[in-house]
Amino acid sequence: MYPRVEIDLKKLRHNIDEIVARCRELHIEVAGVVKGFTGIPECTKQFDDSNCRFIATSRLEQVEDAKKYGITKEFMLIRVPMITEAADAIRLTDISLHSEIEVLKAFNEQALKQKKKHGIILMADLGDLREGFWDTEEMISAALMVENSFEGLELSGVGTNLGCYGSVSATPRKLEELVRIAECIESRIGRKLEFISGGATTSLPRVFENNMPERINLLRVGEGIILAKDLRDLWGYDMSFMYQDVFTLKAEVIEVKDKPTHPVGEIMFDAFGMKQEYEDRGIRRRALLAMGKVDYAFPDMIYPRDKGIQVLGASSDHTIVDIQDTERDIKVGDIMEFDLCYATIVYVTNSPNVKITFAN
Repeated sequence: MYPRVEIDLKKLRHNIDEIVARCRELHIEVAGVVKGFTGIPECTKQFDDSNCRFIATSRLEQVEDAKKYGITKEFMLIRVPMITEAADAIRLTDISLHSEIEVLKAFNEQALKQKKKHGIILMADLGDLREGFWDTEEMISAALMVENSFEGLELSGVGTNLGCYGSVSATPRKLEELVRIAECIESRIGRKLEFISGGATTSLPRVFENNMPERINLLRVGEGIILAKDLRDLWGYDMSFMYQDVFTLKAEVIEVKDKPTHPVGEIMFDAFGMKQEYEDRGIRRRALLAMGKVDYAFPDMIYPRDKGIQVLGASSDHTIVDIQDTERDIKVGDIMEFDLCYATIVYVTNSPNVKITFAN
């Protein structure tokens, strides 16, 4: 049964409700993003039962799994789509983010073919340099095309992404740029847009500080719900009203020995082609765990819950931890618990070698 991730669904639901409530106080709807835990249906069900406006993900297979599980809330596709997935995207989702006219044409064809009306949010690149229209006139042209020429599509709104690639901060001034683009489009189409989607977890500080531009009314939130670790550790917000331990990684100890802290012999490259540096601290007690980079990718992003334990490193299938200073007498067969961050949750929940269990 190890390694495994234990998920506390009650704590997850608590986190969802807390963020949704705070956003709704400012008349902001939430698209709950489930890709961070690979769309595990039992977790996605917590979003389905909540007051989230949408369930959002970047992967259509996660939507397929959710629907098979009986989840009925509207789905949002948040990675701008491949043209080759137009048919499945129309079949499975209700609204999607776009930045290419050719893809919009394909979506319109599929929506008409499937006799559906599909919602479109056009993305504006405000400088983070990931997805979105850079040229505002091109974006306006796309909006007019969706509004007037594509009978299978509905122009639901505009959106942006900030912080995920270019590290651009979602400041009030930056988000006002999105509002201005939205209002320009509204003046051309002659009506109000339903949604102005002002980003993701990186925009939650505007909610906490109550300085979100008034017309921003939709956020796409993943990490800020399932962990809220970045908001606490990187931005310094008091997230004590949220649980940071919804996900627990558990691994079994397979060796306990006293060994040198510096490798003995000529140093070359490790199994991943990296040349590592090692600190010589003499002979210390260490434990070997039956999990490795294949399971969680980043040894420096798993956090032992036992005090005094230090993660030294990992190979594909082994993790080495220093246990010299821990208060617990760790033996072979014992289980160690770790907190995770967004990056490592993505890996462990996507690994076929890591079991998924749920807290009682």
